[in-house]
Amino acid sequence: MAIESIIAQLDAEISRLKQVRNLLSATGKVEAKITAVKGKTTKKTTKAKAVKEAPKAKRVVKRVLSPEARKAIADAQRKRWAAQKAKA
Repeated sequence: MAIESIIAQLDAEISRLKQVRNLLSATGKVEAKITAVKGKTTKKTTKAKAVKEAPKAKRVVKRVLSPEARKAIADAQRKRWAAQKAKA
């Protein structure tokens, strides 16, 4: 009797593996098919859903600093670092 149950479990596992192989070898939306079999979502499908549902954001314009402004910021940061080093 134990052998029959082992054979039944092996047959069930073989059928699951064949099903997974068919899903992986299929072209198209493999990710959606796999999640339907597993019954849970993946990071990829969750992210895709969030992107579709997210409202379109306004375009962000990058600010450009002049070379003088960059130099002033760098000098100020170096001054802060020197003050911090002097404390230690």
